[in-house]
Amino acid sequence: MTLDDRAPSVEGAAAPYDSYYFTVPIRRAKFQHRWTRHVVLFLFTVATTTLLGVDHYLSFRSNFGTLAVAIDARATFEALVYSASILAILGAHEMGHYVACRHYNVDATLPFFLPFPSLSGTLGAVIKIREPFPTRKALFDIGVAGPIAGFVVLIPVLFLGMWMSNVIRVPAHMEGWSLGEPLLFKFASWIVFGHVPDGYSVNMHPMVFAAWFGMLATAWNLLPFGQLDGGHLTYATFGDASRYVSIVTVLGAVVMTFISFSWLVMTLMMLAMLIFLGQRHPPVAEEYDPRYVRQPLDSGRLAVAVFAVVMFVLCFMPVPIDVLK
Repeated sequence: MTLDDRAPSVEGAAAPYDSYYFTVPIRRAKFQHRWTRHVVLFLFTVATTTLLGVDHYLSFRSNFGTLAVAIDARATFEALVYSASILAILGAHEMGHYVACRHYNVDATLPFFLPFPSLSGTLGAVIKIREPFPTRKALFDIGVAGPIAGFVVLIPVLFLGMWMSNVIRVPAHMEGWSLGEPLLFKFASWIVFGHVPDGYSVNMHPMVFAAWFGMLATAWNLLPFGQLDGGHLTYATFGDASRYVSIVTVLGAVVMTFISFSWLVMTLMMLAMLIFLGQRHPPVAEEYDPRYVRQPLDSGRLAVAVFAVVMFVLCFMPVPIDVLK
């Protein structure tokens, strides 16, 4: 917008008019969303997770491939249940971030769901935060809100799915993939089935796989690295010293790739972030004030940080996916 202002005459003289143009910046309204993109990506993700849900349910019903199965109405229904379960977990995680952003008036997008035609049917979901975090406390609250919200949803999904699963003998010379069992998975299995004998395994209902993927996403997001959720929490707690934690984390991930190939994608992503975004977490807005004095997190947030560590331990898998030999 431009304003045309006329200059007055000087000392009564008939001075010519001069034009002065002032550029007034227009502040974009916050929380404006491109709904078409969100809806289209969501619908594509519903489609891919439903298609993969059919495969997961048929695999479940086949008892590790020992029974012949065919697609029917029940398979379609269970596929939709799987899609709803995994999208609820991922959606809750990202909406946790988004609601916290709204609370602190930090401009952010709604979740973008990412379809993927393999394994889970999705690569997850993300939101884009459009402006700096105002304070470390806000950074901490926004960072931790996502994992907690997703964790709260995945627990009932895990236990309900485990209740619909069964324990059967593993066929000899079985081929395919084996999934890592985090502590939370082992606990749910023990609550529902008790001790699982050697040579037997949990034949997972698709809802259990949805919860398993949610646990994997929770653990990887809570890694104390860079601008992952765990990196936000580490910076909010330790300040610039968090960059050393990030370096140790990515070195640990490199080592893990020699233990399990399933760490490769996450490790490459962290290395790319380290190269292109640097070692340091971006400072929050209050740190640009020369009068800023860092205040430690209060006891309540420190307790939440401890709970975040507990979530990480419960969901962590040293070997998320392995090939059956």
